[in-house]
Amino acid sequence: MLRDLSLAEWPRRAGLAALTAALGADKIRWVGGAVRDSLLGAEVHDVDCATLLMPAEVIDRCRAAGIRTVPTGIEHGTVTAILKDGPVEITTLRRDVATDGRRATIAFASDWREDAARRDFTINALYAHPETLEIADFFGGLDDLRARRVRFIGSAQQRIAEDHLRILRYYRFQARFGAELDAAAEAACAELAHTLKGLSRERIAAELLALLALPDPHPTLERMRANGVLGVILPEACAAQLAAFARLIEAERTQGFQPDPVRRLAALLPPSPEVAETVAARLRLSKAQRTRLVTAAERSAGDADNPQTLAYNLTPPLAIDRLLLLGGDARVLEGWSVPVFPLKGGAIVARGVSAGPDVARVLQQVEARWVAEGFPDSARIEQLLAEALAGLPPRG
Repeated sequence: MLRDLSLAEWPRRAGLAALTAALGADKIRWVGGAVRDSLLGAEVHDVDCATLLMPAEVIDRCRAAGIRTVPTGIEHGTVTAILKDGPVEITTLRRDVATDGRRATIAFASDWREDAARRDFTINALYAHPETLEIADFFGGLDDLRARRVRFIGSAQQRIAEDHLRILRYYRFQARFGAELDAAAEAACAELAHTLKGLSRERIAAELLALLALPDPHPTLERMRANGVLGVILPEACAAQLAAFARLIEAERTQGFQPDPVRRLAALLPPSPEVAETVAARLRLSKAQRTRLVTAAERSAGDADNPQTLAYNLTPPLAIDRLLLLGGDARVLEGWSVPVFPLKGGAIVARGVSAGPDVARVLQQVEARWVAEGFPDSARIEQLLAEALAGLPPRG
């Protein structure tokens, strides 16, 4: 059963009322994720608006109403209104003129159904009137929502041919909303899996990481592998790695850690820093993501023996990654602050050691023992320092 849209909070926002007044209730409709998610009773983050108005008129009407706009995608008809209760993307109705699987040439339209026809899935083509909240459903999206079915609008093959990324979007939406599989969509994704090779690595990475961030995408990844899709975008993810992926999801769940897409990507790869580097480069990951992926790939069974030592050497977030990937208990690091090694080089020089390599060696030796002993107090540090100094060769 779908939830009544009037029960949602976001349609009552003051900013949306002001936007409706500025643009005209007869000229706009709320569309896409906010409508879909509200009907399912899910939390809404972003609100999108479709309009009959041309972008220039949207900007003019908003300016007259004191609403600031940003031309975030003006070439595609999108203007973002900056409202106190959150930004809203406003896009002029469109139709596709030409597509090549990677990008589309569009023309502005004046018919709501025509705009709906160019969208990917029926559940994403639901338009809500800004005042009455009456829903316009041109392609059976409400029935598909009730059935928890992700279905392409029209021919699945044609929609994928228009934009190959829709294969990955299908799996992401199916993992998030789906219960009943759509046979036509499944067959089309398998048939056209090879077309993903023509997409930019950044687009693939964004969709893959969004999929991995969902609560339990393991069954979906298994289906992607069986349909030949996963092998195109991530050939390293063999059956053994998918099993490791399932174990990681269970470890996150039982230990209370939120799903993390980079950690989960690490589970899909063999524990090889070289492979991690290759995948990070291929997917154009950020420097921070690459560091996490490579550090996770350097894991070894002994890492789980002393979690706090691991966290001291790596930082707690990187240590948590390794522990969860190894099946260890990472909860011991929750809220744990990395202690600061209190010994400084000056204290060693004050003991008569000349500044230079000997000071560095003593510091390293004492710190290593301090960490190995579980970060003891200052009295023990003094003992460790005395022992390290006694081990220095006599000065000539």
